[in-house]
Amino acid sequence: MKSLIRSNRFNNLKGVNRRVVLLLAVGTLLAACRAPQAAQPTQPPAAAPSPTPTKVTLMLDWTPNTNHTGFYVALTKGWYREEGIELEIQQPGATVVPNQVVAERQALFGVSSQEQVTLDRAQGLPIVSIAAIIQHNTSGFASVKEAAIQRPADLAGKRYGAFGLPFEQPFLNALLKCDGADAGTIQTVQLGPTSDYRAMLGREIDFAWIFYAWDGVAAELAGTPYNVIMLSDYTECVPDYYTPLIITSESLMAENPELVRRFMRATARGYQFAISNPDEAAAALLEQVPELQTSADIVKASARWLAPRYQADAPRWGEQKVETWRAFAEFAKQAGIISGEFNAEQAFNTDFLP
Repeated sequence: MKSLIRSNRFNNLKGVNRRVVLLLAVGTLLAACRAPQAAQPTQPPAAAPSPTPTKVTLMLDWTPNTNHTGFYVALTKGWYREEGIELEIQQPGATVVPNQVVAERQALFGVSSQEQVTLDRAQGLPIVSIAAIIQHNTSGFASVKEAAIQRPADLAGKRYGAFGLPFEQPFLNALLKCDGADAGTIQTVQLGPTSDYRAMLGREIDFAWIFYAWDGVAAELAGTPYNVIMLSDYTECVPDYYTPLIITSESLMAENPELVRRFMRATARGYQFAISNPDEAAAALLEQVPELQTSADIVKASARWLAPRYQADAPRWGEQKVETWRAFAEFAKQAGIISGEFNAEQAFNTDFLP
């Protein structure tokens, strides 16, 4: 109304006309104040701005394979994004040690094994296992059928393709002693970083240490199945242990436990999906890692083989028990691989599992 009073047209009006216009303006203003406002079109509420995702790096223990399927499922399904995480999966280089990278927080999470975590924690490296990817050991000593190796005692006098790992000889010693044989008679053939032990089996070497989920399944598909002495069948001789597992640093757990919890929520969803839907999980791995397409048959068969083994007899995927950590540490001490105190309770933490 003030704009109307100030206008030249209003000032040029005289007498009654000016009063009429003024009364009409006042009436219009009062009516507008009293009248119910016309309904406005309903607009959807503006979406709250999404927070910037946290960039997180996961360092694998090897090239991508079916042990890692849960990560790639969660990535494909967008479950890390739902948790506000932008995940980058990296492979270790030839000279990269994932445990050291995680301890220094150059990667926030990593894939490792109980034997490596035991060794590193005994030397003061501040890393912690937060989930067992597979509940029981799926590795073993494999040989071609012609070698006629059926039990640990049959390994005596044979040629072993060694990778130079600290636990190889202690495990062989324990297995053969348990079966009444002498591991000292085994001939060790040191394998180089580019050695193809598959081609060497039956020729330069008689047996090698494999993960059945990949190498054993591949041999079955190729029609040349191995005889395999599975370590999980001889837990009265050698301890069961978690391999692989997921690690993070003590400092990240202390400073940002919610990030660890969010990462594990998405990861657990990925592995739970792989347990129930191995074929679709294999497809997700192949989609995310196209270089595996040349081994697509192995990926699919391995995913099916691993599906019931990820969780096995545990109450939930990722579970770990202090007894398993204690028994393995005691074995490592008796073998002279580690010395001093090893706190099994501090080596793992299952509080972040959903």
